[in-house]
Amino acid sequence: AGNYAFQAQPMAFPGGPAVPPIQNQPMVQEGTIWMPIPPSIPNCPPGLEYLTQIDQILIHQQIELLEILSGFETNNKYELKNALGQRVYFAAEDTDCLTRNCCGPSRPFTIQILDNLGREVIRLERPLRCSSCCCPCCLQEVEVQAPPGTTVGYVVQNWHACLPKFTIQDDKRMDILKITGPCVVCSCCEDVNFEVKSVDETCTVGRIAKHWTGFVREAFTDSDNFGITFPMDLDVKMKAVMIGACFLIDFMFFEHSGDRKQRAGVW
Repeated sequence: AGNYAFQAQPMAFPGGPAVPPIQNQPMVQEGTIWMPIPPSIPNCPPGLEYLTQIDQILIHQQIELLEILSGFETNNKYELKNALGQRVYFAAEDTDCLTRNCCGPSRPFTIQILDNLGREVIRLERPLRCSSCCCPCCLQEVEVQAPPGTTVGYVVQNWHACLPKFTIQDDKRMDILKITGPCVVCSCCEDVNFEVKSVDETCTVGRIAKHWTGFVREAFTDSDNFGITFPMDLDVKMKAVMIGACFLIDFMFFEHSGDRKQRAGVW
């Protein structure tokens, strides 16, 4: 966690002792306003208390200048914000150089999600799986841990001839929610919506949307913006799993377009 420099620093007055940061007040670090630290909640995984207070989260992938200039794939980094623009979490991919540049968007990954104290509160683990729709026996999956080492759920791809479909499961592999995307996953000049539904798919309870960010950004980078909406009273563990679903959708459907354009510009 120290690699990301998010440890809250105590404030001090001349000639006086250090004073710890005041909880429940917005924190400002390097020009970034963080969401106030919520109080701890019984039976809530540490760090997920933030999710009890929001029904929407925005994910902004940071633009990497090295990728734009060279086409060399670097570890992705993301800001996760609430509807007020306050940073809730920071996410960073932890994948070795060879895997990133040989496997591309199909690569296995570990994504660490940190809170404003620099604690890793969520970890996403994606194993290497075949990305072809012709292999229904080896579909994509992400394991969500909160805190790291404690599995709270899974995102499992479901085979379908036309539609992108996923299932959100709890730690016991019980189906909790379903996700269905459009037949044609194209982000040209409009948002792409993946509907989150009940298990029987009769009721829509949320949405994962890939936001259109403009022609230049879409054409020359793989830096994407997403929005996730969910019921305020949804179990925080399932909210964390929905965040994992968003990252999997990004890698499966949107990461590769920027990669191809970057490499085309280089070669």
